[in-house]
Amino acid sequence: MRERSYAIIGAGAVGGFYGGRLQRAGLDVHFLLHSDYEHVCAHGLFIESKDGDFALPSVQVYRDAQAMPRCDVVAVTLKATQNHILPDILPHVLKDDGVVVLMQNGLGVEDDVARIVGPLRVMAGLCFLCSNKVGPGRIQHLDYGTVCFADYAADGAPRGVTERMRQIAADFQRAGITVELDEDLLTARWKKLVWNIPFNGLSVVLNATTTEMMADPDARALAEALMREVVADAAACGRQIGKEFVQKMLAYTAKMIPYRTSMKIDYDERRPMEVEAIYGNPLRAAKRAGADSPRLEALYRQLKFMDARNAGLARA
Repeated sequence: MRERSYAIIGAGAVGGFYGGRLQRAGLDVHFLLHSDYEHVCAHGLFIESKDGDFALPSVQVYRDAQAMPRCDVVAVTLKATQNHILPDILPHVLKDDGVVVLMQNGLGVEDDVARIVGPLRVMAGLCFLCSNKVGPGRIQHLDYGTVCFADYAADGAPRGVTERMRQIAADFQRAGITVELDEDLLTARWKKLVWNIPFNGLSVVLNATTTEMMADPDARALAEALMREVVADAAACGRQIGKEFVQKMLAYTAKMIPYRTSMKIDYDERRPMEVEAIYGNPLRAAKRAGADSPRLEALYRQLKFMDARNAGLARA
């Protein structure tokens, strides 16, 4: 069977780690990046990982999508706040029979990409990863790393485990990455939101790491209440998540090393936060389904204010 080629759109904390692992495993990987282009051209990538550090001195790197070869799999690892640039990128890098894998947080991000490349050429890769970009071309992998793949359907219906999911999963497994396959993309998205909604947002509002929030009874209670609200919102939208999942996610978080979430890093560095993808889209979906989400809405409004104020300070 012909090996698949990969385009990694963005070589930050997510793209640098997974793309680096795929290249180390011998796959044909091409990276599109901007700010680190000169450094990575000269020095390659370095991944400092809990599973063992490794360097890639030679990396196929581009700053212009039109200069890239068309690839079988295009992994979008940009923040969802940058998705407005994808119409200028994806048509140049995706093969006619290729697939775009959205390795992003939030809800509804696949819909926008489906409008660019067509609904049959879109998948999701949900990343359960503690990783930060700590310098040009330098990624620090702190914990976890599982990817959950799910296939997209324009009507939101479960597509089951497809053959292309299995093929891409096999490549990631070859790279030493733990993989899960989910039959239903929307259920997988809502389950990821059970963690992302409380801990990303509260890390900004409370100015705290995951460890600090879990150690404080009030912060932990607030996070748990948000988690249960997200489970209720998912149910209103027709996706059932067992109540035991909340306790599983709390236990998962308690075992994490102290972690500054990606949203907190964006806030601290005055970059746009993924407020709409992670909060606005789920809130609007829940309201359309008739659910009342007071905690989610309060957190959404707080983050909108903080994001707008940050943008003003960044422009000053």
